[in-house]
Amino acid sequence: MLLFHWRQRPRVLWVILVGALIFLDQLTKTYFANTIALGEAVVVTDWFNFVHVLNRGAAFSFLASADGWQRPLLIGVSFFVIVPVTLVCMYKKVEPVERWMGGLVVAGGTSNLIDRIQTGAVVDFLDVHWREWHWPAFNLADSYIVCAVCVWIFLSRYTSPAQAASTKAEAQV
Repeated sequence: MLLFHWRQRPRVLWVILVGALIFLDQLTKTYFANTIALGEAVVVTDWFNFVHVLNRGAAFSFLASADGWQRPLLIGVSFFVIVPVTLVCMYKKVEPVERWMGGLVVAGGTSNLIDRIQTGAVVDFLDVHWREWHWPAFNLADSYIVCAVCVWIFLSRYTSPAQAASTKAEAQV
């Protein structure tokens, strides 16, 4: 009965889960920002640390060393992505997997946008490394977005054009 209830209201469930993902990301950023000094690291394994860094740029610290002009640009880009994806997920008839991947993008983008508006930088706390080579630090919101994009790429590579057209025609009916 409960499953049937949510199948009738996928958009409500979408909003609840997106909100929960945003809350989880903000909670973890706050926790690590309050427990690890800025620039410090806590070694967990030979290849993984918890850190506290602020990223003023975009993904992979792109534009992080710019003179501050990147903040309004990145805020604008965030809105430019979050608003249309939210509208598509809420008001268009799309496949459930596409709606959930859109939800991951919206949750990740919104959570990082909150940081950018509040402090001008995004809190990153996950550090994966091999010897002295460190992948740029990231957070849960970044993981949401990367996972969504990977699934979209995977699905687009393994969905034939005929299947895609058939699915699209069914979704429009």
